[in-house]
Amino acid sequence: MKLSGADLLITCLKEQGVDTIFGYPGGAVLDIYDALYRDGTINHVLTAHEQGASHAADGYARKTGKVGVCFATSGPGATNLVTGIATAYMDSIPLVAVTGNVGLNFLGRDSFQEVDICGITMPITKHNFIVKDISELAEAIRDAFFIANSGRKGPVLIDILKNVQTQTIDYEPIEKMTYVPKQISASNVEQIARALNKAERPLIMAGGGIIAAEAEEELLAFAKKMGAPVAMTMMGLGSIPSSDALSLGMIGMHGTHASAKACLTADTIIAVGTRFSDRVALNRDKFAAGRKVIQIDIDAAEINKNVSVDYSLLGDVKVALQELLPLIEVKDRTQWTNGCIERKRDDVVKAPIEAYKILKAASKIFPVDTPVATDVGQHQMWTAQFYPIEFPRQLATSGGLGTMGYGMGAAMGMCYGSGMKKTILVTGDGSFNMNMNELSTMVTHNLPIVILLMNNSVLGMVRQWQKIFYERRFSQTTLQKKTDYVKFAESFGATGLTIASEEDIVPVLKQALAAEGPVLVDCKISPDDNALPMIKPGQTYETQIDTME
Repeated sequence: MKLSGADLLITCLKEQGVDTIFGYPGGAVLDIYDALYRDGTINHVLTAHEQGASHAADGYARKTGKVGVCFATSGPGATNLVTGIATAYMDSIPLVAVTGNVGLNFLGRDSFQEVDICGITMPITKHNFIVKDISELAEAIRDAFFIANSGRKGPVLIDILKNVQTQTIDYEPIEKMTYVPKQISASNVEQIARALNKAERPLIMAGGGIIAAEAEEELLAFAKKMGAPVAMTMMGLGSIPSSDALSLGMIGMHGTHASAKACLTADTIIAVGTRFSDRVALNRDKFAAGRKVIQIDIDAAEINKNVSVDYSLLGDVKVALQELLPLIEVKDRTQWTNGCIERKRDDVVKAPIEAYKILKAASKIFPVDTPVATDVGQHQMWTAQFYPIEFPRQLATSGGLGTMGYGMGAAMGMCYGSGMKKTILVTGDGSFNMNMNELSTMVTHNLPIVILLMNNSVLGMVRQWQKIFYERRFSQTTLQKKTDYVKFAESFGATGLTIASEEDIVPVLKQALAAEGPVLVDCKISPDDNALPMIKPGQTYETQIDTME
């Protein structure tokens, strides 16, 4: 069967199981969009901006575990994807971005809307392809999906020249490639098991690699057999239910007292699927001092990169935990675990009262498995601290890149990925203003997304740093926006509500849950509420304990 390059792309995407694409058309992808129209079986979501499309594809991937897909035209369309691609790269999210480009005869001539998107994205993709001939296209598509969703996952870009989209070739279907994790060294497994069996006070640090590998069941079984509490990085939230007794919540500069104290008093730290970022290993020299550190990760480049470890196990964390579990000896560590669990009572909420009450109320009013997305800033930390994440793939948030404006697209992707479940987006007025145009997309598609807009009229996290470290010199962090967010939402066709006092919280949230389509809740909070505790990178967990005691 002969197909044009554009038709071949759509056929190969269906071959890979793609059912949803987020994108924005343009001149260099007209043939692709025509093929998409003629096929008619793939759901395409037209976003307001290409950045929204890339974040939506990212959110869809985080929710489903499948590869997220986004389309954009050449030049500015392609460059508008860059922030979303970088966001996915930093958080190891499987994503395939498809861009069009000028024809081969116009390449390299500074033609209209021409840009070297492969060169631009080389540092922020696992791999990228520029397809100059149709004979390369099918293999590039199949390889892109395999690369994106195997090993340490991440984004891949396919740039398809315009001439390729109109050329024709015989299509030969093949079975989708399946990723098979590499075998793990048996001697390393046995060595680490011996070290674990000697541990008296073990602490597990669970990262996003647990969720990427779908190793939540193995982690919980491992933690219970070890008698080891679990502290999660922000990307690892949902690795075990927040309500589980062994969960100590988030670790890091905005983490819990219980996780910080456990990190200080543990004799063995087992880091699983986490890279010891500077927000977790705040002082690299002191972080592991006097403790045995064991790192299990799929990426060899992460072993000993940020923290020197005593033992390491390279491979898929699901397989690693399966191999370790039968070698673990059951020991009585109840005194240790009970002490860690008891310290969870020390995580007393001092501030912010308004955000805490809103998020806690939302977690009780909305279904327990409600998908949650956030933007970046204080509201992100409050969500990680106060909103109970009970399931893997329940939370989408930008961890590594810290992308303000991520939330609107991510919430749409989470909503589509969950089968159109009611979805919560927690954002701030600073982040919301960056991609507020995607509210029009939510309304167009009647998406059941509730936006909790923490409106403090400032860039809260940056202002918080200015307050603490810059002697309250609030340079350009007071927004002074005159926007009426309720009227703004209504002008787009969404429902607009306001929480102005504690008495408003429950009735307004119940109204938001009952409403159809997108709802924006303008949550009036104080500009002086901080995300506490907070430790500056380079300080130690003792500093965090001091701020809470």
